[in-house]
Amino acid sequence: MKRQGRIAPITFLAMGLAAGSAGGQSYPVYLVAGHSPVFPWIKHLTESFIPAVDAALEGTGYEIEWKEFYGGSLATLGGVLEAVEAGLADIALVMIAFEPANLPLQNISYIAPFGSPSPEVVVMIMDALHGEVPGMLESWRAYGLEYLGGGFALDDYLLMTRFPVNSVDDLQGRRIGAPGAAVNWVQGTGAVGVSSDLSRYYNDIHIGVYDGAIVFATAAVQARLQEVAPYITITNFGAQYGGPLVANRAWLEGLPDEVVAALRQGAADFAQAYLADQPERVEAALQSMIDDGAIITSLPETARIDWAGSLTDVPSQWATFADGRGLPGTKVLTAFMQALRDAGARPPRDWDIVLPEESAISPID
Repeated sequence: MKRQGRIAPITFLAMGLAAGSAGGQSYPVYLVAGHSPVFPWIKHLTESFIPAVDAALEGTGYEIEWKEFYGGSLATLGGVLEAVEAGLADIALVMIAFEPANLPLQNISYIAPFGSPSPEVVVMIMDALHGEVPGMLESWRAYGLEYLGGGFALDDYLLMTRFPVNSVDDLQGRRIGAPGAAVNWVQGTGAVGVSSDLSRYYNDIHIGVYDGAIVFATAAVQARLQEVAPYITITNFGAQYGGPLVANRAWLEGLPDEVVAALRQGAADFAQAYLADQPERVEAALQSMIDDGAIITSLPETARIDWAGSLTDVPSQWATFADGRGLPGTKVLTAFMQALRDAGARPPRDWDIVLPEESAISPID
């Protein structure tokens, strides 16, 4: 796909300077995301990020002409990173779950399950890791991108099934759909993880391809999963890092400092606004599914400890494999787990303790 009328960054900047109205300079900005506006993280791009940037630019003499492309109109899920890298877009909200090979470090929350149920804690930790672990920023720069900050996290993942779950034993012989690295969350429990995604959960569960799915409440209610998987088990798999706002680095370096600062401020405000109304969205989603006949139970803490203990030690294997690729896998895993503990989380298993008896695998290929 080619962006019609796309101009190289330097020429594009020169036009912006020349085309500025009297007393100001205007810059067209192509903003892209793979999901449709029905999702709250996309809604907050329009309702929070853009207004925050515009407000930060007031009195600077600069303004932005926003051009928004969501839901596959410019790039589909899994193609957003490449679209910004190629210069088809200037800024993007990158969903890191669809980039496990390109962005393994950013997928750490999916690699180490049963972390914090708080999206706010997860976003805070991931933003801090970008500032503390050099390899995090370099992951973006390898694709010509620059991390702007902010970002969002998906609410605490849970299990929705056609059968009640009270212990790990209830998973024996069951097939469970899961996104990306989350298929590892049932490995060792007796269940079989099936790589899938939200767009397929309803029909696949309905026709018996698998018996349930790992999902988060605010997405489950939109997909009406309670109709085919009415047993909702609060497992506290943990909130998962969705992804940050990033920019084409060459394009960003050609902008005035005031504009760059406004974009970074907008990213921070985006995260804050998104997180502020997330608890209400989660509560409303769960209540809606209850009203529709869903049965919600919480996995006992002893069962949660058993579940975590039964899993194959993918995190330490992932860290070792990442280290072998020249990535700071062990450093990221250790920092992530320590940050969780520092934030008050009580993981049922310390994934940063490497078990030497586990053989090396290639979980991020």
